[in-house]
Amino acid sequence: MNSKVFMVLRILLGLFVLVFGLNKFLDFMPMGEMSADAGAYFGALVNTKTLTLVALVEIVAGLALIFNKFGALLALILMSVSVNAVLFHATLEPASIPGALVLLILNILVMYGYKDKYAALLK
Repeated sequence: MNSKVFMVLRILLGLFVLVFGLNKFLDFMPMGEMSADAGAYFGALVNTKTLTLVALVEIVAGLALIFNKFGALLALILMSVSVNAVLFHATLEPASIPGALVLLILNILVMYGYKDKYAALLK
């Protein structure tokens, strides 16, 4: 992958997760209406502080990707957040899945850009 393309994708993913991670603390982007099941699930994530952990992972991953420090590690950790976001939207809020799909696709592309860092893990 071209290094400039990879840098743009890495920074885009970093900004994407940084903004959404900060939003979980600062609430500057209002959430739309959710179905009852999605609201119950989301409420459980909030009540158990799981959403706080997800926000912290997103913020740390965003900063790591933007500054290219430990980006390969945080992209791998961020994959669990990406997959869970897609599964949440696919099963409970299908109308709002595009953002989660963008997150997953960016995460996959960035991990592909770091493929040389993962070579030793896959031997």
